[in-house]
Amino acid sequence: MNKYTAEFVLHAMMAALLAAVIAVAAYGWNAVREAHAQQAGALPVARDLAAASALARGADATAKRQAAAFAEMLQGGAAAGSPEQVAQLRAQQDAIERQLAEASALLARHGLDVRPLSQASGLAAQMVEQYVVRLKQVAGGGIPLPVEGRWRDVAVPVERHAQEEASRLQAAADSRANQVLWVMVGGVVLTLAMAWFFRWWIRRANVGPLRTAIKMVERIAYGDLTASATGMDQLHTRRLGEALNGMAAAWRKIGGDILVSARTVADTSAQIAQGNLDLSQRTEEQASTLEETASSMEELTSTVAHNADNARQASQLAVNASEVARKGGQVVGQVVNTMTDISASSRKIGDIIGVIDGIAFQTNILALNAAVEAARAGEQGRGFAVVAAEVRSLAQRSAAAAKEIKSLIGDSVGKVEAGTKLVDDAGKTMQEIVSSVKKVSDLIAEIAAASSEQSAGIGQVNTAVAQMEQVVQQNASLVEEATAATESMKDQAAYMLTLVAGLKLDDGPAPTEVTPMRPVAPRPAPQQPAAKPRPAATALPPAYATAIAGGGSRPPRGRGGDWEEF
Repeated sequence: MNKYTAEFVLHAMMAALLAAVIAVAAYGWNAVREAHAQQAGALPVARDLAAASALARGADATAKRQAAAFAEMLQGGAAAGSPEQVAQLRAQQDAIERQLAEASALLARHGLDVRPLSQASGLAAQMVEQYVVRLKQVAGGGIPLPVEGRWRDVAVPVERHAQEEASRLQAAADSRANQVLWVMVGGVVLTLAMAWFFRWWIRRANVGPLRTAIKMVERIAYGDLTASATGMDQLHTRRLGEALNGMAAAWRKIGGDILVSARTVADTSAQIAQGNLDLSQRTEEQASTLEETASSMEELTSTVAHNADNARQASQLAVNASEVARKGGQVVGQVVNTMTDISASSRKIGDIIGVIDGIAFQTNILALNAAVEAARAGEQGRGFAVVAAEVRSLAQRSAAAAKEIKSLIGDSVGKVEAGTKLVDDAGKTMQEIVSSVKKVSDLIAEIAAASSEQSAGIGQVNTAVAQMEQVVQQNASLVEEATAATESMKDQAAYMLTLVAGLKLDDGPAPTEVTPMRPVAPRPAPQQPAAKPRPAATALPPAYATAIAGGGSRPPRGRGGDWEEF
């Protein structure tokens, strides 16, 4: 240890530990890299196996849909076996073969067994041919024979291959992980053993000098600032001894400076007490103002909450009105459809009356011809002429009645068309009403949402004001405590002078009285930048919380062992 410095020894030890840690980390990094490479190689296999499983499941689903379609086609009777049905079955067969071919290619890429997929493809081809033959038998009026063969799910062997491959990859990964784990554990144990050995070596080489340093520090702690570090001549402890001796010299200087500082504290504590008294009065006035503000904010919060409730009720009423208007629009639409049907029926009635008018006209002509022929027949046709005249009279009356009915129907059709137009206009108006009511409902909903947000915002402001009120009250308590602390500061300054008077600053006897010294003017406090306004917080600042919880500890007012606390 005398040959090498403590810094060199520590660096050597740290280098050894660092080398061990780097070795363990390098091995772990290499293991992680290999694991990533193995995982990267396993990902394409897993992806291809998953795709093959999905294709196999798709082929199974297509085969089931094909069988269901065939069963439905058998019920078509003479229509069974149509070209469209055959084309549908063959299209499904093509889909099955395509899916199985893609799955086989994925499995073959990794050297897996594809025979179940090939067998399933051949079976699917045989079954579709049997489907076509059975449909033709049904179309010919015969009884179809049972279909030979049965489709078996091909997804099962594919998924089994996927599970086996996944198990193999997982087993390899577990084996590698166990190997890496044991190596890492061994490296960590070796590193810990080296660390323990270095700790024992350092402790053995430094216990004696450290005990000397402890004795010196204990003497300084009891007020003997003339203590010095001796016997620390080794290379790695010499700097410690020099530092301790420098510390003792610094403490001797500090002891003299404390005499001046104690007098300054005694002078300024009176000024601080007066300032704290003024601050206490202003804080009380601010607390009173904040109480009034908090009361006003509570009333405003209640009013806004009431407005938000009214807005929500208005929104609900608007939604109900919108629903009623929508139902009215639907009823008007139904009325429009009914009026359209009535108009169409009136037109059909007009057409029928036109046919009746034509029949009456033809009947009148036939009766006229019959009367002419009866007149030619003379006496033999007189009775027939009377009948023909009556028929002609009835035909004329029927034609007149048909014209009147046609006129009435035409008038009715015109009125129905006018009513249909009015109903159409009413429907459009109802649609506009529904749209307007919806817009009103949306606006009221937005108002309700805005009122809710406003209520929440005012609630937050109210909370912030309440917190400000609490903070101001706490500030008042802090000011009172500061005033009491200032009074205590006077006592502590006097007590500090007494303590410093008991220090041994040189080789002579410790002074028993304090020599008066010229007061030193206190240094002005550095100007602080103006504080920026802060938003309302939900928690008290740390300084307030610390003060409320008990604040900083005050130095004891007793004598004796209080130097350590100082």
